[in-house]
Amino acid sequence: MIKTITLRSLLPLVFRGMEASDSIRQSQVWLAPDLTFERGCRLCIQAESGGGKSSLLSFIYGNRDDYQGDILFDQDNSRTFDVERWCQLRTRHIALLPQEMRMFPELTVMQNLQLKNKLTHHKTQEELLQLLDRLGIADKVNQRLGLLSIGQQQRVAIIRTICQPFDFILLDEPVSHLDRNNNLIVSHIIDEEATAQGAGVITTSVGNPLLLENARFIAL
Repeated sequence: MIKTITLRSLLPLVFRGMEASDSIRQSQVWLAPDLTFERGCRLCIQAESGGGKSSLLSFIYGNRDDYQGDILFDQDNSRTFDVERWCQLRTRHIALLPQEMRMFPELTVMQNLQLKNKLTHHKTQEELLQLLDRLGIADKVNQRLGLLSIGQQQRVAIIRTICQPFDFILLDEPVSHLDRNNNLIVSHIIDEEATAQGAGVITTSVGNPLLLENARFIAL
């Protein structure tokens, strides 16, 4: 179990030399001495486009290491992790929905979900169908993903993201293509799943945030 994620004096290398700028000085994240996210949290990180939201989640997930400072998982520095440790974290402790979704348009909706679920065995077929139904796309289950609208694809990607156990779920602009009603449905699903696992939710937004109740907003 991962109880805390701590950012210590974190700054993307691309921002190095800009430490005195207003955007960095006013940030609640960049160069913070010790910013700790606790398991069970509900956070929304807000920033303008280009502010580093996607980069931040990629740093935490270990996809990128082009930053100064440190990221600690329960006081263990992620810079020391080997491939095996990262694989364990990503399959059992941290789930990620990247902004670009990284789906397979040539596969059906269910095939996209099962690519992950067959590895984790986290959801039953019935549970997946119920989630598709709640999100209004149950009739798309056997359609090729590439034939769906971007908003429909985003809903499929959200379901795929929760097809695993996690202590923290990272969601990069997860409702950017959804209306308020679908945003609320997604918010309830994410909150239910996170609550069931005692997990933290860290999401990003440029103006259309995930409508989580009691979410704490942080300015990047």
